Amino acid sequence: MTRKKITVVGAGNVGATTAQRLVEKEIGDVVLVDIVQDMPQGKALDILESAPIYGYDSKIIGANGYEETRNSDIVIVTSGVARKPGMSRDDLLKINAGIVKGVVENIAKTSPNAILIIVSNPLDAMT
Repeated sequence: MTRKKITVVGAGNVGATTAQRLVEKEIGDVVLVDIVQDMPQGKALDILESAPIYGYDSKIIGANGYEETRNSDIVIVTSGVARKPGMSRDDLLKINAGIVKGVVENIAKTSPNAILIIVSNPLDAMT
């Protein structure tokens, strides 16, 4: 049986935890993407190396670009900045809307048939 290919964009706390749970439950093979060089690769390696201990065989890789995400079945977008002290919800919306827009444009090029799940804040506006 072929597993679904799932991309998680954003390798921060939410994204890395999402990727870990998807792999542990063998829901799909995962590509973890982030703009921070080497971070998603390191987190993916950590998750992959726990496979023998927890008994799963889903695959996970880290990437800093979108080529590895090509033909994903599902894309979960967790990327965006966290709200900082003094930052209004509108400020957060302006920043994260631009980030999510860029992510979706890239995903549309590599995985035009993917189901998108947006979990970036402010969640209601991003979805």
